[in-house]
Amino acid sequence: MRQAHRQTLTFSTSIGLVCATLFATASAETVTKKHTGHRSKSSQQTSSVTTHAKAMPVTVVPVASTAASSVQMSTAARRRLFTPRSADETIVVTGSALATRADSNANPVQTITAKQITSTSATTLGDYLLRLPSIGSSGTNNTNTNGGLGMSCTDIRNLGPSRVLVLVDGKRQVPTFGSGSQCVDLNSIPVDQIESVEILKDGGSELYGADAVSGVINIKLRHNTTKGDILIRGGITDHGDGQMGKISGYKGFDFDHGKGNITLFGSYMTQSGIRQKTRDWAANPWNSDAEVGETPTIGSSVTTNTRVIGSNFDVVSNGTGGGNSGAFHNFASSDRYNFASDQMLTNSLQQAVLSGDMHYEVNEHFDLYSSIRYTHKDAMNTLAGNPVTGATYPSTLSSAVTLPAASPYNIWGEDVSLYRRFSDLGERKYEEAFDQWQYTGGSKGKIVGNWMYDVSMSYGQTLAKFSTENMTNYAHYLQELGIQQVDPSDANSAVVYNPSICQASAGCSLTNPFGKLTSQQADYLRYTQNDHSTYQMRDFNARVHNNHLVHMPWQGGGDFGIAMGLEHRSEQASYTPDVLASNGDLGGGATYTGGGYNVTEAYIEGNLPLLHNMPFAHDLSVDAQGRWSDYNTFGTAYNWKTSINWAPVRDIRFRATLGTSFRAPTMTELYGGHSISYNSGNDPCAQASSYGSLSANVVATCAKQGVNTATFVNANSSQIPTLVGGNSALKPEEGRTYTFGTVITPRWIPNLMVSVEYWHYTIKNMITTLPVQYIVDSCYTGTNTGWCSNVASRSSAGQLTQVDDLYSNAGGLRTNGLDFDLNYRIRLSPHDHLNLSNNFQQLIGYLQQNEPGGTWYNYAGRLFYQSGYGMPRVRDYATATWSHNNFSLTYMMSYTGGMRFNDGSNDLSCKVYSYCKVPGIFAHDVTLNYNTKNWQFEVGVNNILDKKPPFVPDGATNTALSMYSEEIIGRYVFAQIGRSF
Repeated sequence: MRQAHRQTLTFSTSIGLVCATLFATASAETVTKKHTGHRSKSSQQTSSVTTHAKAMPVTVVPVASTAASSVQMSTAARRRLFTPRSADETIVVTGSALATRADSNANPVQTITAKQITSTSATTLGDYLLRLPSIGSSGTNNTNTNGGLGMSCTDIRNLGPSRVLVLVDGKRQVPTFGSGSQCVDLNSIPVDQIESVEILKDGGSELYGADAVSGVINIKLRHNTTKGDILIRGGITDHGDGQMGKISGYKGFDFDHGKGNITLFGSYMTQSGIRQKTRDWAANPWNSDAEVGETPTIGSSVTTNTRVIGSNFDVVSNGTGGGNSGAFHNFASSDRYNFASDQMLTNSLQQAVLSGDMHYEVNEHFDLYSSIRYTHKDAMNTLAGNPVTGATYPSTLSSAVTLPAASPYNIWGEDVSLYRRFSDLGERKYEEAFDQWQYTGGSKGKIVGNWMYDVSMSYGQTLAKFSTENMTNYAHYLQELGIQQVDPSDANSAVVYNPSICQASAGCSLTNPFGKLTSQQADYLRYTQNDHSTYQMRDFNARVHNNHLVHMPWQGGGDFGIAMGLEHRSEQASYTPDVLASNGDLGGGATYTGGGYNVTEAYIEGNLPLLHNMPFAHDLSVDAQGRWSDYNTFGTAYNWKTSINWAPVRDIRFRATLGTSFRAPTMTELYGGHSISYNSGNDPCAQASSYGSLSANVVATCAKQGVNTATFVNANSSQIPTLVGGNSALKPEEGRTYTFGTVITPRWIPNLMVSVEYWHYTIKNMITTLPVQYIVDSCYTGTNTGWCSNVASRSSAGQLTQVDDLYSNAGGLRTNGLDFDLNYRIRLSPHDHLNLSNNFQQLIGYLQQNEPGGTWYNYAGRLFYQSGYGMPRVRDYATATWSHNNFSLTYMMSYTGGMRFNDGSNDLSCKVYSYCKVPGIFAHDVTLNYNTKNWQFEVGVNNILDKKPPFVPDGATNTALSMYSEEIIGRYVFAQIGRSF
């Protein structure tokens, strides 16, 4: 904002990024009198999302793009810097380590301003990014409560969080390590500290490192300002839940006559979760997709009163304690447990952030900079009481709860299987606490002539604690029932009744499996599981660059620029599960995860402006990049990228890029401990009739395993016990990306920009896990019996006990599509302006090969309905902002195209299933702003029409949680007030 006798400017630097903005009224006299530093004016930014940077009317001296804070220059240098020369000014753009003209970057870069983020109800950056068509749904967001861990992991083009690199001010960030997942958690980066976000959407491995396969998200924070600001924000849904409250503030200080600056920031945010039972569309979750003409089943088959399955009966206790056949009734749909009454749709979040950055210019050769940020975040969600059906990996306790015929509570004269949901212990409460901090320090400046340098070091650490209350101690449960395994090392061992094993254990009392628990018995079973994780990262960078190494000796030629750098990075992580989870006493759990790697890399970039202001070559330049990497785990690799940018005239520009990628497995993929996850899926033996011509194969395979499909009852309805975790035999991925497109900025329509981009990604040896349904279907239908080795023997009760789905090198992935972007500013009157923007993505293909040499499956336009994410062919996000003096009104529309249901193997048949697809869906938001010199007011309504998410029989929520986050929350009202000083 304007301050008396001061000019405001933005000059934030990062790897491959320096953006400078000045008011047109800046005068040399003001610059001479004041060392104002590099001021932030993000609160004034109102431009829309764009993939094309306009030329700016000043020349910016190139600086080291990897710096985390801005260069403070001498008065003489500032005079030279801000002297207007030409519209062909140079800046550093994400995707390049060199400064080039703002309009000559061939990389498709999308820019989001702070104003655009705060105009929505987004509490975190991850929430906002979900609106953008290029952001996929295969990451993790705040609507993922079962396994979400309170983390927000983004992805680009549905290529997954492990293939996108997230930077803050151009610096790598330390990831958060969860149970079976890792990412740079976007929940930990406060929205109010963000100045802008740039998204490189064509890969960046050759410049930024191996994990930039799909692209780079560079988050620029507010820095180097003497301004201060306090903001208060609150919101609530029209159901009276999802309450959010936030307060934040920052203040900057110059010292030593403007040669140095310190900027401090702090924020606190709290957001309550939304319970599933409060949404009518989710209150009665379908157990699975019902076949046409069938009545859908609701809820879980694991009941709160003990369920008993024998050789020819399936009954449920009346809760009276058993003893005779009158104490039981045949299992019916009314006995199913509706877990929606206990489950949450969104996580509760609390977050506090403190950060500070400082820079001090000793002279033009030494500009010292440093920054530090600390984040503490708590997340909470709940699920229904723990269901107990038997033990899973890594436990060797009984794979089924088998009540021996000799038990005094067994009235059937045969061994029977027990299934019980321990709601009387309380709902499972998941709490995750994260502490993260990162420090960056370095120096940059001039070496000699046009040679510049930047040397820096970053160190970060994340500590996390995962606590789960009201878990069931399975070993104690077997003791209370007097169940003893004949062979304790065999999970499928026969069992006998032996009450002495309880009598010999302190605190244990023999339990009637068909009665209520006493407080002593409940305390003996109840357990709080505590897991811990840590992640550490060290990153050393050194770079030199010269934007004007040599001038091309022909008419219209430009200055050849070159950049070179070295990077050494080491990362270590560990995940330590609770002792009882790792030794099997809880009936399952996880094994220890630990490992690390280090990599030394060198990179180089050269940019050659061939022609400028010549006939049929208003601009013509080429750029080449290369990176050599040496991993201590996988040896050496080389990546390269080349691009061309050609504007025959001022009004139209053509650009193209071609690059390669090499991605080493992450620590989760390589070293992740093994655990059982109940992934969405259906036991083929429970739906044998749905396979059409292959149904006979399924019936026969099930019969070989002792299962009669006509009478089989699936205890783990809509879920399959799946062994997940790392695989030390993984090999790196290799890929190739190319793009080509055009940018149109017609002079006869001022302030209009239109761009069209075609993009294509290819990945070989893709590291992934597969839909578990694909694995079991391939085995049971006989289409690929090689997958049968991944399916473990069934329990004595005939239930699936384990399907192995560890990370593996699948065959490959090919995806391609079109981006269409528009940005148009119209002056309606001296006091009125209209800003229009539109981001559109057309997905052409998403082909995945699930095993080397196998069939290619086209998942474009498909929704993995059991897992909650998909690849719509069409996505669009449009905004329109009308400004009148201090008022502005913004309308936002997002569209997600319709999709067919797919289970990982096949599209669901509309002739067989009740639901086989979802329609396209629109969402509409409105925000009103009023700003004065020192005050800012904003009110808004998201999902103003209260659009409900499409119905998806996912077995848990009746929708696709990763696809429709805005519709899941419902109509949401928010307001904020800010005061600048």
